[in-house]
Amino acid sequence: MTAGDPFRPDERSPAELRAEKRRRAREAKAARRAEPRARRSAARLGAGAPPVPRAPRPRGGRRRALAAAVVLLVVAVVWFLSALFQPFKGDGHGAVAVTVPKGAGVGKIADLLASKGVIAQGFLFELRATLSGRRGDLRPGPYLLKRDMSYGAAIAALTKGPSSNLVKVTIPEGESRSEIAALIAPDGLSGNYLRASIRSRLLDPRRLGGRRARDLEGFLFPATFQLRRGSPVSGLVSRQLTAFKRNILVVDMRAARHVNLTTYDVVTIASLVEREARLPRERRLIASVIYNRLRRRIALGIDAAIRFVTGNWTKPLTTAQLRSRSAYNTRIHLGLPPGPIGNPGLASLQAAAHPAHTRLLYYVVKPGTCGQHAFSTTFAQFQRDSARYNAARAARGGRSPTRCGG
Repeated sequence: MTAGDPFRPDERSPAELRAEKRRRAREAKAARRAEPRARRSAARLGAGAPPVPRAPRPRGGRRRALAAAVVLLVVAVVWFLSALFQPFKGDGHGAVAVTVPKGAGVGKIADLLASKGVIAQGFLFELRATLSGRRGDLRPGPYLLKRDMSYGAAIAALTKGPSSNLVKVTIPEGESRSEIAALIAPDGLSGNYLRASIRSRLLDPRRLGGRRARDLEGFLFPATFQLRRGSPVSGLVSRQLTAFKRNILVVDMRAARHVNLTTYDVVTIASLVEREARLPRERRLIASVIYNRLRRRIALGIDAAIRFVTGNWTKPLTTAQLRSRSAYNTRIHLGLPPGPIGNPGLASLQAAAHPAHTRLLYYVVKPGTCGQHAFSTTFAQFQRDSARYNAARAARGGRSPTRCGG
């Protein structure tokens, strides 16, 4: 028999037998490992499709996330530095009057400038002032700054201090054009205020319902303005008109429009209210009297309109003035006067646009008060109130029976 015959004893040595056993074990193990892989490959190849390669495991994911975070951080830092130092920011535009209170800290100053539109953000202004070492160098006083200034320009202006060339002009509520002209005469502005306040490209009263408006009376908003000494009065007029346009936007006109009143009518009523009301709480009451009398076609009887057309604001009106045929004599002419008799403030504009809901038709000053009125719904009550007023006036020798101050 040949070697390997099962009927013949194996003549190999024990070492050879152990080596053979190990070889066969390795082959069996390799076969077991290859069998699942072969079955998977056969499944893929069953339809004749090529084997699908395994997707490579993504590499460098952490590196890309870290790089993105670094880029975002750099962008944020660049934006912050640009917002803080404003390399492309100009010196601003327009004019803004700002008064920095004495003793105000940089935080309060920053909030004040931001509220006026001088700077974008108070926090960044305060930080910039701190980094530049000028936190304690900002000086109080009146300034004429610009809108949308850079932080650096605003800090430089406040460090320099207020200009001695500035003029503060305060226009009281209700004053007429002629009164304003006399008021600002000593302030060192150049030009003729009456001429400058006839018309302007900024505002046309005719577009607001004043078809017969001859000037800008009523729209020269009363406020405090800061101008440079010697500047033209036309600049003051422009700023008054701009202030009016800004303030009229917050006035609710729905009640006035409901009774077919125009903005020009509301301004006219407001100018009457401004002259008649001494107490803030009475503005809407007086406006209601005007509305009620207009609705019932009763003459308004407001003598302030006569004072406006005659220019007599201080002395008692004469009999001739009270009988004047002027359209401003609301004793004899029905309806509103032809136009405003002064320049009302915001409170009177709001009262004229939205009066109180009352049935009041009359009012007269209460003797012994500082301009308080006695209101009534009937003519009989009005006569009694008027009799008390006239008696008190006669007792004072014809002088007003009002009592104000100490």
